[in-house]
Amino acid sequence: MNIAKNMEVIFIAAIALIGSASLATAGAPVRHAAPAAIVSQADAAQDVPMQVVTVSAKRLSAAEKAQLPQ
Repeated sequence: MNIAKNMEVIFIAAIALIGSASLATAGAPVRHAAPAAIVSQADAAQDVPMQVVTVSAKRLSAAEKAQLPQ
């Protein structure tokens, strides 16, 4: 059998098969996994100590701010 002569039939058969498969599975309900356990932020915060950043520096005066390059 010469495949080149029958390529149109093969193509139409493949499209029909794909189309029927997509229509058959389109109406099927989607199955979802059970929801994961919800961890509240309060529970998560108790386990980890809060990070604290302390900045100790004097504030610039207006004259010092004026001297800074723009």
